[in-house]
Amino acid sequence: MKIYSKAELNSYNYSLTYDDISLIPTKISEIKTRSDIKLESDFYGIKLNIPVISSPMDTVTGIEMCKELNTLGALGILNRFDSSLDDLLRDGGENHSVKAAAIALDTPASTIDMLAERVSIICIDTANASNTFVLKKSEEIKNKFPVKVMVGNIAHGATLETLANAGADAVRVGIGSGSVCTTSIQTGIGIGQVSSLLNVYFEKINKKLDIKIIADGGIKNAGDIAKAICLGADAVMLGRMIAGTKETPGEVIKYNGQLWKKYRGSASFGVKLKNVYIEGEETMVPYRGTVKNVIDSISDGMRSCMSYMNCSTLDELRNSDSFAVLSNSSFMERLPKI
Repeated sequence: MKIYSKAELNSYNYSLTYDDISLIPTKISEIKTRSDIKLESDFYGIKLNIPVISSPMDTVTGIEMCKELNTLGALGILNRFDSSLDDLLRDGGENHSVKAAAIALDTPASTIDMLAERVSIICIDTANASNTFVLKKSEEIKNKFPVKVMVGNIAHGATLETLANAGADAVRVGIGSGSVCTTSIQTGIGIGQVSSLLNVYFEKINKKLDIKIIADGGIKNAGDIAKAICLGADAVMLGRMIAGTKETPGEVIKYNGQLWKKYRGSASFGVKLKNVYIEGEETMVPYRGTVKNVIDSISDGMRSCMSYMNCSTLDELRNSDSFAVLSNSSFMERLPKI
């Protein structure tokens, strides 16, 4: 079996995603206990206890989710679709637990002005960051306000330098890989997340660009998060993994004796509320209690991975460079048989 480096995976003949690879421990671990492992990182002045950012979807991140993630040492990006932004703007700046918020390209300048007084990160929430109007909006915000700008999404590093030069401080990587996203089916656009992340990562390294990489989409479990960090991501963005929790917007629904909550893509009919071009699905996910349960589970999985990989910090994990490419049978063999 060949052990691949990141550079070799980046030049692999096929597009790869998380299920196609595995991390390979090649060193004697010197980690005594998982409690010795540090998951902390700095995200432009915001201390993260775990490298997790919530997706700005209307069924994922409202003010309550932002507050709880802030308490847990993660980061919430407030969605732009429901009344959350209005609630934030009405509170007179008292809601200091909300550090980040999403805007659309057509969000009024007056709204952005007020947001810039209350948050430290503004996310330009679009499907395609490689767009003239995204560049212009990023430049406008950076020239006017001392805030960080997050843009998204891209699937390849070809436009990364242009985005960085336009003022983007962070970029969401992934097109068509979200669990309720139909972009790849509708448009034919998008590649596997492993290949996307590596291509962007090497563009960042080779061009010495000061921009954070956010792995956005395709993440199903803590193992995928560990892989994303190992592939060069600074943090991961979660939608489905934290959907259905107590803190997500929306009511808990009881159906057939089970509790559920709604989960839908940002380009779904339920968000647009009109019969226009749709690139997202709407579904129900099981209610799963508090988001703390999910974050704790992610933390445990990450620490366990890092103990195998002999990594006591996220930077050490990011510098790990030993991967296997899995056959389909190899992947299936590792799944629990119940």
